[in-house]
Amino acid sequence: MRIICSTHQGVIYNDELDYIVIHNNIEGEFTIMQDHVPIVSVMDSGYIKLVRDKDELFIVVTSGIIEFHDNVASILCQEAQIGKTSASAMTHLKETRKEHFEKNKIENVESTKKEQELYENIKNSGAGKL
Repeated sequence: MRIICSTHQGVIYNDELDYIVIHNNIEGEFTIMQDHVPIVSVMDSGYIKLVRDKDELFIVVTSGIIEFHDNVASILCQEAQIGKTSASAMTHLKETRKEHFEKNKIENVESTKKEQELYENIKNSGAGKL
C-alpha cells in the first residue's frame, strides 16, 4: 500500500508501506492494512506510525483528514513532522512551530512600523488636500 502525506507546503512523505497505525487523540487508534475497506477519518491531532518490514517512522499530524481507498492512504493536514519516534517528531513539530511564531512576530512588528511610516508620509505630503 502507498501513503501520501501533504501539508499546504507540499508532499512531506510518499512511499510504499506494509501498514499504518493511526493514533488520533479524539477517536483512539486504528490500523489500516493492504486491501482495507475504504475509509475517511478526521484527525484533530495525533500521529501515524508507518511500518515497512521491521522499520518504523512516525508522522505527527495537526488538523488533518485521512482517506484510504485503492490501497492508497492520502493524508492532508495543517502541520506534520516526521521522526523515528512519535516523541522526536512531536519535538521537531514544536520547534518548527516556535520558529514560525517568532518569524511571524518579527514580520508583524515590521509590517506595523511600515504602515505607520506610510501613514506619516501620506500625512506629511499633504496628499488629498486642495
